[in-house]
Amino acid sequence: MAVWFWCFCVYSFLGFLLEVGYARATGGRLDRKCLLVLPLCPVYGLGACAVLVLAGWVKEFSPLLFFLSAVAATAVEYGASLFYQRVLGVSFWDYRGLPWNLDGRVCLPFSLAWGCLALPLVYWLHPLLAPLLSDIPALVTWAAAVTLGVDMVLSCILLRRTRDRSCLKWYA
Repeated sequence: MAVWFWCFCVYSFLGFLLEVGYARATGGRLDRKCLLVLPLCPVYGLGACAVLVLAGWVKEFSPLLFFLSAVAATAVEYGASLFYQRVLGVSFWDYRGLPWNLDGRVCLPFSLAWGCLALPLVYWLHPLLAPLLSDIPALVTWAAAVTLGVDMVLSCILLRRTRDRSCLKWYA
């Protein structure tokens, strides 16, 4: 279980970096899509974990891995969007202006991007990181889990009370 926790954290952090890079590359502003203090985008961590669960039995056939990873990550993105909107009262993204979108929650261009990102994740990045993540001491894992849990609870409380995602933006 500890390795899955660290996978979630690492891939959530890499998702945060991807969001920052995407915002800078497209000239968009960086809307905080992560937790209050920690630079983690949970939808990326959950999506990566969903892809890794699939990878065991489909990684021998890259086209199938691409397709199923795109579907799995898109399902996670849709579920996260529903959770954010219905439970916390906020919306972090809206794809209504993009082609082949479903309620503005997911869209074909990003689904294809998730499929593309899954291939280096499964074939290169995860095999490199998994042994390192499994060596993290239990005490460090427990401390990180408590920290993450507190940040998630505070973030959810703030979002639910304010219904404004800018409440997570603590920086100028």
